[in-house]
Amino acid sequence: MTNKLLKTGIIGTVIAALCCFTPLLVGLLGAVGLSAVVGFLDYVLMPALAIFILITIYALIRRPRNTTS
Repeated sequence: MTNKLLKTGIIGTVIAALCCFTPLLVGLLGAVGLSAVVGFLDYVLMPALAIFILITIYALIRRPRNTTS
């Protein structure tokens, strides 16, 4: 389960970071005709980025440790 949670956290973090720090989502919404939504992106993307980072940290903490003793 932790590998699936880790993959979800990392993929979500990368997607949210791309949409936050690059004009990728702004250009896509403008091309589709939904540029009025761009003003509300900060209210959604920053909390989503924080949540995915927390999921990644949680999955890394819960990951089983390799003990070779």
